[in-house]
Amino acid sequence: MDSVRHILIVEDDEKTLGTLRLYLEHEGFSIASATGGLAALERARERPPDLVVLDLMLPELDGTDVCRELRKSGNVPIIMLTARTTEPDKLRGLRAGADDYVTKPFSPRELVARIHAVLRRSLGDATRSGTTSFDEFEIDRDAHRIRIHGDTIALTPTEYRLLDALSARPGVVMSRSQLVERSLGWDYDGTDRTIDVHVRNIRRKLEASGGNPQRIRTILGTGYLFVAHADE
Repeated sequence: MDSVRHILIVEDDEKTLGTLRLYLEHEGFSIASATGGLAALERARERPPDLVVLDLMLPELDGTDVCRELRKSGNVPIIMLTARTTEPDKLRGLRAGADDYVTKPFSPRELVARIHAVLRRSLGDATRSGTTSFDEFEIDRDAHRIRIHGDTIALTPTEYRLLDALSARPGVVMSRSQLVERSLGWDYDGTDRTIDVHVRNIRRKLEASGGNPQRIRTILGTGYLFVAHADE
């Protein structure tokens, strides 16, 4: 099996694209690239990537639309690039299904570090295994899958890790900072608000799959907890 990780860079600025390609190839990654949204989707179909670096502002389709389309066919890790600096703009990509974001201007070395971190998270925690069930909800830690009524729901790697961390300690309140560390990693450089966005995305997917979105309960001023049984 080919052990080289394949990364798709979607960036309409040719200079930035060229710089990222050089840095990532130097890190040993295989690289494909696109300068527009439609071309990005075509590249992803031609050869499914292990991770996508996706600019928010693109011709044809913007980054959020590309992200949503990629999410329809798989759970590839996605890092969004954004030149907008306000918190709502930073969180926009996460709401569309991105796993992380980097704000422009950025150091290529910073992006490389983020890529390695997201890829590590996508592999999951090899020390935890087995299957645990809570009524209609089932987590298969060997396969890194969540099932509702036996059907797998499509979660991003970050959403899976967040739900895994919560369900590992049912009934225990976990703060946002604890969840950042357990699901995003101690080296994550971002805001706790990202947890709120991921929780909203998870609840929406649970409900759409016939599950109980309130399995994850908000504890005001503190964080979140996972409810083991619907009648609790």
